[in-house]
Amino acid sequence: MLFNLGVNIIMLFILICLNSPLHLSLVHIFQESYGLCFVPLLQKIVSSGDSDKNEGLDFEEFSKYLKEHEKKLKLTFKSLDKNQDGRIDAKEIQQSLKDIGVNLTDRDAEKILNSIDADGTMSVDWNEWREHFLFNPANNLQEIIRYWKHSTVLDIGDSLTIPDEFTEEEKTTGVWWRQLVSGGAAGVVSRTGTAPLDRMKVFMQVHSSKSNKISLVGGFKQMIKEGGVASLWRGNGVNVIKIAPETAIKFMAYEQYKKLLTKDGGKIQSHERFMAGSLAGATAQTAIYPMEVMKTRLTLRKTGQYSGMFDCAKKILKKEGVKAFYKGYVPNILGIIPYAGIDLAVYETLKNAWLSKYAKDTANPGVLVLLGCGTISSTCGQLASYPLALVRTRMQAQASMAGSEQVSMSKLVKKIMQKEGFFGLYRGILPNFMKVIPAVSISYVVYEYMRSGLGISK
Repeated sequence: MLFNLGVNIIMLFILICLNSPLHLSLVHIFQESYGLCFVPLLQKIVSSGDSDKNEGLDFEEFSKYLKEHEKKLKLTFKSLDKNQDGRIDAKEIQQSLKDIGVNLTDRDAEKILNSIDADGTMSVDWNEWREHFLFNPANNLQEIIRYWKHSTVLDIGDSLTIPDEFTEEEKTTGVWWRQLVSGGAAGVVSRTGTAPLDRMKVFMQVHSSKSNKISLVGGFKQMIKEGGVASLWRGNGVNVIKIAPETAIKFMAYEQYKKLLTKDGGKIQSHERFMAGSLAGATAQTAIYPMEVMKTRLTLRKTGQYSGMFDCAKKILKKEGVKAFYKGYVPNILGIIPYAGIDLAVYETLKNAWLSKYAKDTANPGVLVLLGCGTISSTCGQLASYPLALVRTRMQAQASMAGSEQVSMSKLVKKIMQKEGFFGLYRGILPNFMKVIPAVSISYVVYEYMRSGLGISK
């Protein structure tokens, strides 16, 4: 084991020091021999250890990097080694992860252990730990388990999810804003690509009923006949514009709420993370809610009714006053709790179930599994919060509907139940579900391209 570690260090230093065409050849040979991807790894090590900022490492800088990194790994190892016997077992991993808000089954803890345990003793000593993580950018336990995080790329047009967390390293190096920009660009493209289905959802939520049944095909025909093919994208402009302020407010609010809810220097627990995320979502929604109302009005508008977003805002303000910009606010805020709660719970359950059944030598489910879990969990979250979303949309649209009575949330729910029954609260859910898979797929592809373009290594 120590021999292999020495070979790895010597080969890595040779790769760093060489500044010739031979460099790339050695990288490829080493990749084939050891199954390691060294190009992004080298970049990270050089940037971390390059104290004189000359875009290269000399032996002294390289040695200093290894010593500093090994110190951090030693501290993490000691924090995991609860009984101080010089070895880490599955129970110690389980307890350490529980302390930072991640609950694992015995089987999952054993899988994490097996991925590090080189000699098959069902425990990890310092040498095994060091060899596994020495050339890994992870410096602490939170970073080592980053693959448990909920993916940020799942944008299905309803931004009610809990924001992602960023490590201190990501915040200081600027990776956090690149992640947010990548996610924002992915949201713009995915929302634009699925805008016709989103408009159909809103159209059916407001106009469909037992006496006026609107089919998917019939609805599209009606919209195209009234305003042409371009009318299928009505309301998309506002839906795209609100991504940036909503994401920024949610991220900043989340960081502040975490500080308020955790004790000084303490680790954030699962329930505190959920509360902070829900409060951040509510704060962001409160700030950008007038744009939500305008999005609904513009989505439902007839040809010539509004010339654009500003014209829509002027007419609403003139005819209905400031209060009109917050119609449907209560059901919208109430919808955050079931959506975020069920989304997280289903996500964790599905991911852990997959790991228990299919994972053998690793505790990392892989990106496709995480995407699948995220898609299903988001769908379940929508299913639970959809009645509140429908009530919100109808309240937002009340003034624009001819002869529509202006009623409160409770009265509107009673009215829908009396006239259309329970399933009346789920009008328009078909196009809503139809857009989930294409939205997630488009969002993921664009996100990955943007990450690559902005220099974020995988």
